Amino acid sequence: MSKKIGLFYGTQTGNTESDAEKIRDEFGDEVVTLHPIYEADATTFDEYELLIIGSPTWDIGQLQSDWEGFFPDLDEIDFSGKLVAYFGDGDQYGYADNFQDAMGILEEKISQRGGKTVGYWPTEGYDFENSRALKNGKFVGLALDEGSQSDLTDERIKTWVAQLKREFGL
Repeated sequence: MSKKIGLFYGTQTGNTESDAEKIRDEFGDEVVTLHPIYEADATTFDEYELLIIGSPTWDIGQLQSDWEGFFPDLDEIDFSGKLVAYFGDGDQYGYADNFQDAMGILEEKISQRGGKTVGYWPTEGYDFENSRALKNGKFVGLALDEGSQSDLTDERIKTWVAQLKREFGL
């Protein structure tokens, strides 16, 4: 595996960082490099053709604060030719009307900048009303809910990473 993956994440409570570490470990730490988004700049993305983007949905359907601060910088990045996978943490019961919205907001912007989305995830097993992260009946990436489904996180990550290995051509 010569391809390297840049995993960029924002975290508020530590859950998304913990999930990012689990994803890295599932791929192997020689394959994935973690980048907290508050430490990254636009040029950091240039180092990778394979990207994983992680963010919790915060408050009522909003980006996590580090991503919110970085969001305008996405306009400076050309994602053409890059394969991009997404994961997010959300609360499907407390925020059923905007479950995983942050993942959808980031996917929409990065796709507009040329990124090709991989890693779509089924909605089965979730109970929510609406999400900006839905496209063609699936989530645009791995939907995690540490508040009410933390017992499913490890297996979901394992399954998703196996899927990404195929889609990334690893």
